[in-house]
Amino acid sequence: MLREDLRVSLGVYQKLVDEALSEINDNSIIERIYSHDHTVWKPEAEGIENRLGWLKIARVMLDQVKDLERLAEDVANDGYTHALLLGMGGSSLAPEVLRKTFGFRKGSLDLAVLDSTDPDAVFNHSERLDPARTLFIVSTKSGTTVETLSFFKYFYNQVLDAVGKDEAGRHFIAITDPGSMLVGLANRYSFRATYLNDPSIGGRYSALSYFGMVPAVLIGVDLRFLINRAIDTAEGCMKTDISRGGKDTGVILGAIMGALAKEGRNKLTLIVSQQIESLGHWVEQLIAESTGKEGRGILPVIGEPLGGPESYGADRLFVCLCLKWDRYCDNEKIRLLENTGHPVVYLYMENIYDIGGQFFLWELAAALAGYFLKINPFDQPDVEASKLSAKRMLEEYRKKGKIPFEEPLLVSQGMRIYGTIEGETIEEAFTAFLNQSGPGDYVALQAYVEQKSEIDEALSRLGKSIRDRYRIATTFGYGPRFLHSTGQLHKGDAGKGLFVQLTAENVNDIPIPDEAGSATSSTTFAVLKAAQAMGDREALLGKGRRVLRLHFEEDIVKGLGALSDAVR
Repeated sequence: MLREDLRVSLGVYQKLVDEALSEINDNSIIERIYSHDHTVWKPEAEGIENRLGWLKIARVMLDQVKDLERLAEDVANDGYTHALLLGMGGSSLAPEVLRKTFGFRKGSLDLAVLDSTDPDAVFNHSERLDPARTLFIVSTKSGTTVETLSFFKYFYNQVLDAVGKDEAGRHFIAITDPGSMLVGLANRYSFRATYLNDPSIGGRYSALSYFGMVPAVLIGVDLRFLINRAIDTAEGCMKTDISRGGKDTGVILGAIMGALAKEGRNKLTLIVSQQIESLGHWVEQLIAESTGKEGRGILPVIGEPLGGPESYGADRLFVCLCLKWDRYCDNEKIRLLENTGHPVVYLYMENIYDIGGQFFLWELAAALAGYFLKINPFDQPDVEASKLSAKRMLEEYRKKGKIPFEEPLLVSQGMRIYGTIEGETIEEAFTAFLNQSGPGDYVALQAYVEQKSEIDEALSRLGKSIRDRYRIATTFGYGPRFLHSTGQLHKGDAGKGLFVQLTAENVNDIPIPDEAGSATSSTTFAVLKAAQAMGDREALLGKGRRVLRLHFEEDIVKGLGALSDAVR
């Protein structure tokens, strides 16, 4: 199939996809989705009928462009130079994509995103920013997200010290659902503005709503152009007669993802042009949290270095997402994968503003994949377990002054290892854990540390070593942000994951105020992060998952290098 924005090479799977597209046509699936028919996915309306606002949000937001542009003009005129978004998951990933892709226009705000409870990450933002010239975006759909509220309390105190009580609230805006706890906080602390999002939009489907568009306008993105690209894509996908020359790429992608996942090709491996590379992280959250449940799921694999055909099992679907002028996806390694029978999809963007269209395209594709997997793509039934476990850990800390950690199996070379796998050395225990893997499995490296480029590179090398030796997919994510994306899939899929938690000593620790404006604190960011790591470990073990924890007392990059050498 060859179109301006799409090329596919599916080999033996082409017939299955053709049948899937015929099924979509014959059962009027697209018409029914756009008419909010919950029976596309489940007989029950609850959790579906009230989660379809994303289908029409682009047109709604088009009417808000002037008001949002006025916000951007006002804060610039008031002398603000920077913005810090305080959020997690769906509230933070789309703004991060937009900032990394578009940068920021002269005279607009330089936006950064904080979605880590690692105290070193919080400290570094605090040291970098002048609170008197920074606008803080408190972004949470529920209004109760513990990480976001902790960030708010900490930075409110920073602003309070810098500008005083009368002006502090003007440095904050809220994005949330109507009636959430954050609405009350915003009123209490006199926020500059509160944006109430459509409550029928789930977090991971919110990129084109206030959650994505408020940060976008603050960095100087042409909102009208961006939103119109999304509208064009949405209206192109409304066709019910799928044709060769249409604009229904989201429909075709959803059919491919769903049909191939049912055949075991459920490791969606993204190869993304460098300029839009961050879009992969947004897609990762959308696909993992939408499809990973009821013992099924599509695992997104992002940032994995390309290998030869011998590096991969028979569970991959490769999707190349490229700007048309970029030759990144036109290389020998990808052609070799295609020529040896791996299914490959090529998606092409005219320019970076097509990200607006990509947001909608992938949202629809995720919803269609859910149809073929017979799941509800809009809920997240297994996320709460980690939160409850972490809450218990924090309560234990407040009572006893410490979190209950188990004894390590081994202590060596500045590392401690925890689990049930035995070995004479850390490296032996680590490889013994990986030796449990088999075809169709995957390894998730979960790094509860500050994100740094050198750690990114070390994790990538370790993941590549594991993949090349065991021929299984490897992913890595930073905690706790991955809990709001791939965390659902880790606990909701068929149990094919091996989970390696990576923790480390913190250089700094920062108290979390019990209340904004108060100096009283009963916990810290390091304690919160540790509780989240332990809580997720407990939830994974409760689901029968295979889990190993490695704690680095010294140089984490050196330790990760030693593990890579052991696996090779």
